[in-house]
Amino acid sequence: MKLFSKKSKTRTCAVQTTGKSPGLVHPFSAIERYTPLSDTELELYSSLREAVPVIDAAIGKIVRLVGTFELKALHPRTQKILDSFQRNVCVSPGMRGLANFIYAYLDQLLTFGTAVGEMVPSGDMRSLEALYNASLKNVSVLPCADGLGISVCRKDAESTPFENQGLILCSLLSPDAGSAKGNSILKGLPFVSSVLLKVFSAVGSNWERAGNVRYAITYKPTDGNTAGAAQRAREIAGEWSKAMRDDRGVCDFVAVGDVSIKVIGSDGQILDCDVPVRHMLEQIVSKLCIPPFLLGLSWSSTERMSAMQTDILTSELEYFRTLLTPVIERICRTHLLLCGEQPEFEVEWNNISLQDELSLAQARLVNAQAKQLEESLEVKD
Repeated sequence: MKLFSKKSKTRTCAVQTTGKSPGLVHPFSAIERYTPLSDTELELYSSLREAVPVIDAAIGKIVRLVGTFELKALHPRTQKILDSFQRNVCVSPGMRGLANFIYAYLDQLLTFGTAVGEMVPSGDMRSLEALYNASLKNVSVLPCADGLGISVCRKDAESTPFENQGLILCSLLSPDAGSAKGNSILKGLPFVSSVLLKVFSAVGSNWERAGNVRYAITYKPTDGNTAGAAQRAREIAGEWSKAMRDDRGVCDFVAVGDVSIKVIGSDGQILDCDVPVRHMLEQIVSKLCIPPFLLGLSWSSTERMSAMQTDILTSELEYFRTLLTPVIERICRTHLLLCGEQPEFEVEWNNISLQDELSLAQARLVNAQAKQLEESLEVKD
């Protein structure tokens, strides 16, 4: 009995709410579905990390706090292949290990909202030889026609898709509805950071003026006699310059007449920048979901508040793990299939911190004590 006749056609699902405009066609129709990862935006987020150390430190800590993972296979042979691949796969010049690729992948995902990588098979197509973190300056991301997938293309005039899309990895961070572009964790920070940098720049300029002391020397001729005042002013200026340039470190300045010396800018008061800088840092820290004490900001915080901030951070890290787990599974599944093995394994993340280990241990202890108490009561009954 034939389940399908020759006349039957295979039908695929497609999203109906992609927002196409029927009947609207022009020579540059690719622009309608093109989602650019503009070089300007990439430079902006890179500059933010370089200009504001708190932002760079927060992203680095998120990457490290995500933690490590283990690959658990059902069969010993598969486990041996996975262990060797996890330790020895080449990810960049001079670096090896699947974890290093994942950390760089997450760093790119957090900074730009989009991460692109590539699996490089060996020449005989029997294993994965390397993993490559692609630069977003060389690729563009387009939504597929069905609205369900994305296609990674060369960043050229025609946006030519790469031939082997199955070897390309791509992840989006919190994309907008109907969009094939992720949102950076730094979205919303350029304005706040620009204000913070203006404050820092003004403080630097003020300290250049006030820190490098400049003097104003005023000579008042006695009895209103201005004869020879110009000559005497030149003599005073020469003696003052000599005193300032003396290599011995100490030199006396002697002048005849009514001469007064004042420090330029000593009467001007530098604005207090602590309050506005803290306001800007609070906005930045709230966006980066990192507790202030982890960034070296000694703001007033109670023990209970710190515990709550740590719990919130744990939930954020768990969310990032959910984005990375499918990537790890796809890489390992591809490697096992090329090796001729069944892709039967699981990705197990280690607990985020020792506090989690302690909390789990205490919970198990309480549950065991409760179970023991219940059993003793049942025996008595």
